[in-house]
Amino acid sequence: MQNEFPGFIAIEGPIGVGKTTLGRRLAHTFGYATIFEDAEANPFLGRFYERPGENALATQLFFLFQRSQQMQSLSGTGGAGNQADLFQLGHVADYILQKDRIFAGINLSPDELDLYNKVYESMTIDAPRPDLVIYLQAPADVLLGRIARRGNSYEKSIAARYLESLNDAYTEFFHNYQEAPLLIVNAADINLASSEQDYQSLVDKIATCTSGRHYFNPLPATEDTLQ
Repeated sequence: MQNEFPGFIAIEGPIGVGKTTLGRRLAHTFGYATIFEDAEANPFLGRFYERPGENALATQLFFLFQRSQQMQSLSGTGGAGNQADLFQLGHVADYILQKDRIFAGINLSPDELDLYNKVYESMTIDAPRPDLVIYLQAPADVLLGRIARRGNSYEKSIAARYLESLNDAYTEFFHNYQEAPLLIVNAADINLASSEQDYQSLVDKIATCTSGRHYFNPLPATEDTLQ
């Protein structure tokens, strides 16, 4: 099965949708290395949620440098960034580098965004292309519930309106996305954290996504799968 599975999987979607949870399960199943962003290492993030206007640029630049450094390190796997060697090892990430610009477009003022774009464009980032991007979708009310359950103190002030704007931005971004095979997953009514049936159904679907655009919209989970 591992020979048929994508060698480098990137998982995307708004805050609270389950990117890291799914990434951990896939890494455990297939023995893949993980590349997860470290939100808690960002000293500006909590202040951003409390006072967005004062801390958005610093928050965004920190994430840009963190993510670009991770991707540069990943592209150096196997000597001079050999893509085939990378895929042979197997990696799963809980973001794609382009997400940084998605968040920047929402959170920064026009002047800040102009400065951010100049910094972004001045950087040489040799990010490897994923074999598959998994885009997890869920409405804002579902995201708010999941954020509350995981209990991160710096996320307490996240508003539904902000999550709705993220959902809109992600929808727009992936509407014409063609840089890698794409699997769009309706994650609202499934439990990829603890339902073996939901998780295995998604794994089976992933194995078929070798090119183009695909959709995974399973039947709503039963009460048993949500326990």
